Amino acid sequence: MSKLPIKALAALALIACAGFLVFRAFRSPRDESEGKIYFYDESLKKLFAAPRDSIPPIPGLDNAEPDGVRAIVIAPGGDPKNSKDRRIAYLEKYTPELKRQFEAVRQMGAAAEAAPGTLQREMIPANTLVRRENEAQWHPVNSPEGDRIVTEWNVPGPNGTYPAVCVP
Repeated sequence: MSKLPIKALAALALIACAGFLVFRAFRSPRDESEGKIYFYDESLKKLFAAPRDSIPPIPGLDNAEPDGVRAIVIAPGGDPKNSKDRRIAYLEKYTPELKRQFEAVRQMGAAAEAAPGTLQREMIPANTLVRRENEAQWHPVNSPEGDRIVTEWNVPGPNGTYPAVCVP
């Protein structure tokens, strides 16, 4: 029996842990007490709250079309309770193909664990799209511009405090 290096064992443990968390996120029933997150209605240009497990895009405030995308709202001053200090860091949605896969996994519930290939994890970054609120172009999160969008807001302000992510 060969001994695996400690780094390999640690990597395997992290992969198993991540897989468990993804599975649990789609399998476990959510109740209202687990909260909501911000979404942004693209046609009305307004924030609204929706259940945390919503898969964007979702119907917006006017329910006319699925134009509700996840909004990462931050408080640049570091105080998420200060509603005057909030702004949208970026918007996020999934491609139609990835949204269908997430919904299929959710519907399968416990059976998703037994169905190999139900959710192809390697396709998630390329099919998760992000953009700034004031721009029209969506970028895959694994592209150079997508990486810039999801990281540029997380820098300390003049007082040395990092922005805080806000929830409704």
